[in-house]
Amino acid sequence: RVQVVESGGDSVQAGGSLRLSCVVSGYTYASYCVAWFRQVPGKEREGAGAVDSGGGIKYADSVQGRFTISQDHSKNTVYLQMISLKPEDSGMYYCAGVAGPGGRMARRALGASSELAAWGQGTRDRVSS
Repeated sequence: RVQVVESGGDSVQAGGSLRLSCVVSGYTYASYCVAWFRQVPGKEREGAGAVDSGGGIKYADSVQGRFTISQDHSKNTVYLQMISLKPEDSGMYYCAGVAGPGGRMARRALGASSELAAWGQGTRDRVSS
């Protein structure tokens, strides 16, 4: 079954950048989707961005232009590059994934988190003003 492990969380100042990594394993299907979500205490979890095996990519409006998702297939890793960070970007960032028929779902993944079967433990970002 699909497993994901996040890393890269850190403390930075506003305006800084971070790159989160999500190592994906255990999938045998060519069709997959990996998405990033974040959660701030007291607020609902929200999607940040998603990518799928068909090249589909979707970003939340709140991060569009500042966050970029990329993949390194040789390392089975999906990255979330974050620039121009703001204090409101602080929180726990989770990677989630699904593989199998229908896995090409990046364009709707941020609103369909229940369809993402594998979730990581999260990695924490702190952005100070």
